[in-house]
Amino acid sequence: MPRTDIEAIVEAVVAELRAGGHLSASAGDEAPLSTPSSAVSSTQAAASAPPVDPDPAVPHIDLPDPSEPEQRYAIGVDDPSDPEGLANLRAATTARITAGRTGPRPRTSSLLLFQGDHGVAQDAIYGTVEDELLERFDLFRVATVVTDQDEYLLRPDLGRRLSEEAKATIAQRCVRGPQVQIVVAAGLSAAAVNNQLAAILPVITDGLRASGVTLGTPFFIDFARVGVMNDVGEATEADAVLLLIGERPGLGVADALSAYMGWRPRPGKTDADRDLICMITDQGGTNPLEGGAYVVELLQQMLHHQASGVALRQATTGAES
Repeated sequence: MPRTDIEAIVEAVVAELRAGGHLSASAGDEAPLSTPSSAVSSTQAAASAPPVDPDPAVPHIDLPDPSEPEQRYAIGVDDPSDPEGLANLRAATTARITAGRTGPRPRTSSLLLFQGDHGVAQDAIYGTVEDELLERFDLFRVATVVTDQDEYLLRPDLGRRLSEEAKATIAQRCVRGPQVQIVVAAGLSAAAVNNQLAAILPVITDGLRASGVTLGTPFFIDFARVGVMNDVGEATEADAVLLLIGERPGLGVADALSAYMGWRPRPGKTDADRDLICMITDQGGTNPLEGGAYVVELLQQMLHHQASGVALRQATTGAES
């Protein structure tokens, strides 16, 4: 921008402040703003001045919060041919439908909601699990061989391996050979652990203990991927391992928890050897209390049939037939 344009803008700002009584006039103020230093000083004076009330004659935009339910799920289609059918469709899903448009572009509210949800998803990925929550459930920390969050996102394979220090800590602090070993990890959503763990974990532990199942010493794993269950199973010699881990956040629900379970996971086991209950959240998914009951039931089946994943499906199908 040319220097003359900058000086004209600064002079206009100063004149407006004087007219509103927010800047006192002096001989020095009347001098032309002809040097960069005077432009800087005038700008600093404007920045330190009290805020100017908006001119009521100037129109401004004031939109409601697009993340509120009545705004998030509002029908934005103008003059729909089947209003009742569209309303039923809107009520049947949390997907971004019926938002409407302005010409070929999304509406401002739709864009703001998308940007807000994207920010929430990023916060979930880069967030941290609260220390108070881990202390509440007496979960000590160990880590995989991953060193930081960037490496965790770029190298999923490293998140499947416990560090040597973690293995030593587990050997020192954990019960050996329990029927069920519970571990927790932030995964791709620390918010999932922060928001859901307090509700689901007591349901699981109380339910398993009530059915006579022995539990190992629970702990938390930093920078973990699902495959870390194999190292956990080998380190604890547990019959079954339960991993509660944050799911990849979406642009609507960013705090969903997954419960992965496996019978005697050891190096070499794959997803085919695991069972999963996903989308555990009070934001439109499986309620954490209900999800905890499902986990207990599935672990009981796993212990009874001494199998998980595809093998458990085959065992239960054969028992039913």
